[in-house]
Amino acid sequence: MKNIICIAIVFLFGISTVKAENPEWGATGHRTIGEIASTYIKGKTKRKIADLLDGQSLALVSTFGDDIKSDKRYREFYSWHYINMPFDVKYEDSEKNPSGDLVLGIEKCKSIILDKTTSKQDKAFYLKLLVHLIGDLHQPMHVGKKEDKGGNGFQVQWFGKGTNLHSVWDSKMIEHYNMTYTELAINMNELSKDEVLSFKKGSVIDWVNETQTYAIEVYNSAEVGENLRYEYMYLNFQTVRTQLQKGGIRLAKVLDDLFA
Repeated sequence: MKNIICIAIVFLFGISTVKAENPEWGATGHRTIGEIASTYIKGKTKRKIADLLDGQSLALVSTFGDDIKSDKRYREFYSWHYINMPFDVKYEDSEKNPSGDLVLGIEKCKSIILDKTTSKQDKAFYLKLLVHLIGDLHQPMHVGKKEDKGGNGFQVQWFGKGTNLHSVWDSKMIEHYNMTYTELAINMNELSKDEVLSFKKGSVIDWVNETQTYAIEVYNSAEVGENLRYEYMYLNFQTVRTQLQKGGIRLAKVLDDLFA
C-alpha cells in the first residue's frame, strides 16, 4: 500500500518537476503582451521594428526567449529570465546573480540594439529576446524566492491535478480563461491617457520592485498542496490581466525609447 501511495504522489506532482525547468509566461501570455505593445508603439518605431524583424510581429517573436532554451548554445541567457531576491529588500540593495538576471539581460539587449556597429542579425536576435524579457518581468513569480525557484518548488493542485504555483501563474489560469492572445489583447480594460502614462512611469528597476509586491501576494494566496479551483481563478485572474496589460504598455515604451 505504501508503494502505491508513493507512486501516486510522484505521478501527481511529476508535471511540476518538468515545468520547473521551463519558467515563463505561457506562450499565450507572451503573445498577448506583444500584441498589446503593437497597438501602443509609435509609427516610426513600428517601421524600424518591421525592418529588423523582416515583417514579423511582436506577438510572433515574443516567445523567442523560451524557444531557444532547448539550444545549448544559448545557456548563458537562462538566468536572464528571472530575479530571485529576499522579500525584505529591493532590487538595488539585493545580492546580484553573477550569471546575470532580468535587469542585466534587459539592459544588455538595449545596449546591443543601440550599438551602431551591431549587425542587423544580432540586433534582431536581441530585440526578440528583449520583447520576451519585458514580458517575463511582469510575471510575479519571476521575482520569486530563490529557495523554491520562483514558486516552481511550491507544489499545489490545479483543479485536482498536480502542478506548482509558478505554473498556475504562467499558464494555468490563462488556459482556463480560454481566450486566444488576440482576444485577450482586445478585451483588456479600457484605460485613460493618465492611466497609460502612470503605467509607463518609472525604470525597469522600479517595475521589478513593483512586481515583487505582487509576488509576495501570490505566495500568500495559497498553501502548499492546496487544490486551487474556481475561487482562486476568481480572486486572482484580474491581476494576471493587469500584468499582461502593463507588460504590453511598458514594452511599447521601452521600444519607443530605443528607436526614438
